[in-house]
Amino acid sequence: MNDHIVGIRTYKYRLYPDEQQQAALDDILDVARWLYNRALDYRRKRWNESRHSVTYNEQAAMWRDWRNEQPEDNPLRLLNMSAGQQVLRRLDSAYREFLQGKRGKPRFKGWRFFNSVSYKPGDGAALRDGKLYVQNVGLLPVKWHRALPEGTLKNVIILRKASGWYVLLQLEVETEVPTTEPSEALPVGIDVGIRHALALSDGTVIDSPKYLKQSLKRVRVLQRRVARRRKGSKRREQAIQQLAKAQEHVANQRRDWWHKVTHWLVATYGLIVLEDLHLAFMLRNGNLARAAHDVALGLFDELLSYKANQAGVQLVKVNPSNTSQICSGCGWLVPKDLSVRVHQCHNPACGFTVDRDVNAALNILGLGWDASVRR
Repeated sequence: MNDHIVGIRTYKYRLYPDEQQQAALDDILDVARWLYNRALDYRRKRWNESRHSVTYNEQAAMWRDWRNEQPEDNPLRLLNMSAGQQVLRRLDSAYREFLQGKRGKPRFKGWRFFNSVSYKPGDGAALRDGKLYVQNVGLLPVKWHRALPEGTLKNVIILRKASGWYVLLQLEVETEVPTTEPSEALPVGIDVGIRHALALSDGTVIDSPKYLKQSLKRVRVLQRRVARRRKGSKRREQAIQQLAKAQEHVANQRRDWWHKVTHWLVATYGLIVLEDLHLAFMLRNGNLARAAHDVALGLFDELLSYKANQAGVQLVKVNPSNTSQICSGCGWLVPKDLSVRVHQCHNPACGFTVDRDVNAALNILGLGWDASVRR
């Protein structure tokens, strides 16, 4: 008998609004951005004046009052009440993560950096006869490039990108997964990095296509074009749009590649072991930041987690301490700098030689195998 799990899955579809509907969507996003910035300004002033933190509930009450002022012509009424509450929850979540040290201090958003608004189904947005209804916008044609699975619709997110408008439908779906009986497929340990995106314990090495590096020449040309155009001019806006489309194309290529790699992993192996890494240190390193963004290991972790869960593949994370320094053949500690790319054991009775990352993957597999057995 198979088990069932319930989880949230997101499905993205293209929207095709007409010019009037696009203008209405832009206005709604502008109101949402205004609300975010005003709520942030109030939080900052309140803290500076009295060292008093503002709660979400306080700001939700303020949003209700602001929205109900002069109800006949108040532009704030373009934004649905609950959609505005979602904006305030976004700000509150950003502050919580800031206080926990997970991100920087929340900042005011320019119109280019606020591109989504969230609705609760049936409260400002709904699916009707194959189209998406949005309050104060109307019915929007949707490109249903794949069927929407059965499930409970929990959230509707309107997203503006350089290539156009999209809707993200978040569904609570029930997924059937195999029981926890041991899989007949082989186990694998994976070491992640920048030189090799993935090094597997069976010796397989997967390198990132590095789409940003491939497109860097054109991106730099477009960046210079933006810098040379006069601020506020239509030609500068056109140049910014071209640059945004180029960057979006790179992101789409990277996501598509990781989808294919993670699909192959869960179809090939029955147990996947990874290091429990915090990848932020790569992004903070000036020498590694661009390469780390190009490889996008965080995206790999996100996609692999849900694909493994859906396929019934066991995913184990282990302590990364010394996985690249210990010999996987005999257990000796073999210290080496990051520049040394080949592991060569100094133990006279061993002498095991292999790619540094593959050695780490073998150690990771050993740790994960022990952990899975104890379960």
